Amino acid sequence: LLQAAAGILCYVGAYVFITYDDYDHFFEDVYTLIPAVIIIAVGTLLFIIGLIGCCATIRESRCGLATFVIILLLVFITEVVVVVLGYIYRAKVEDEVDHSIRKVYNGYNGTNPDAASRAIDYVQRQLRCCGIHNYSDWEDTVWFKQTKNNSVPLSCCKAALSNCTGSLTHPMDLYSEGCEALVVKKLQEIMMYVIWAALAFAAIQLLGMLCACVVLCRRSRDPAYELLIAGGTYA
Repeated sequence: LLQAAAGILCYVGAYVFITYDDYDHFFEDVYTLIPAVIIIAVGTLLFIIGLIGCCATIRESRCGLATFVIILLLVFITEVVVVVLGYIYRAKVEDEVDHSIRKVYNGYNGTNPDAASRAIDYVQRQLRCCGIHNYSDWEDTVWFKQTKNNSVPLSCCKAALSNCTGSLTHPMDLYSEGCEALVVKKLQEIMMYVIWAALAFAAIQLLGMLCACVVLCRRSRDPAYELLIAGGTYA
């Protein structure tokens, strides 16, 4: 069970890294990835702990089981820290995006797109949005003033339309919702994946600690077992 939990935790952490990479231009605080780093480390540690726990349970080693419980307790505390950090950074997402998104849009270069410009086009297509609050925000950008064609990037065009040119004379062809709110929502969803994963597997670890404690109690309260281990006889 712990090995399966470890695999899922590592998957969640990797998913956060991959998804964050698509939105990192809109969120400059790299410390937001700390919960994801911790959860991958916890997943790796859980895999090793699971092997230790299995060996200790099969051999019913008191020392091994006690070590298993202590390590699980430390990992449990770590996951509680992940949950707390997740909530802290989730609350900061909106301020971070609001601080950086206008700068990213002002730096858009549709002629020779750099990484930030490609990120804008990706987000607008993926989230089906246009501009910061709506498509009219493009009118305030340097790119819009330089092109002088009264058009927004083609990534603002609705996916179902093949003949859309991005012209503001046909606003019905463009996504009407702004990207800022959707980027905030997406990043907050990512943090919630980390939070829920940490909570779920903290519960699994509590179950693991409980089982190990039960085995330890049975081990210490069974005098016949003690005599057999010591090589004595029980009458």
